Amino acid sequence: MSPKKMKGMLKNMGIDIDELENVSEVVIRMPDREIVISNPSVAIMDSHGTRSYQISGEESERAPSSAGGEQAAEAPVEILDSDVQLVASQTGTGLAQAKAALQESKGDLAAAIIKLSSK
Repeated sequence: MSPKKMKGMLKNMGIDIDELENVSEVVIRMPDREIVISNPSVAIMDSHGTRSYQISGEESERAPSSAGGEQAAEAPVEILDSDVQLVASQTGTGLAQAKAALQESKGDLAAAIIKLSSK
């Protein structure tokens, strides 16, 4: 089947496919590594408002770049008063301890509760 005919059939089903032009690299960042797709071909499929990306190209792996990690580490974590009260009530600790545990766990309620409960 020709690509043009396939695109027409997909369009009839409510799926639009477009090709991104001039993409030089796609990077997938994970905590321990990055997957780099060089010379990629990137297609965007839009199906009823949901966009999916299909990527093909030359794959390689590398250590995580420090720029992405530093930005994430520098971003301030907003601790809500309701979260502090929830952690304090669940662990029987004071508000100051609950807030400190939430800051250490970067706002993760479950991690803060576990941390305070294990003491």
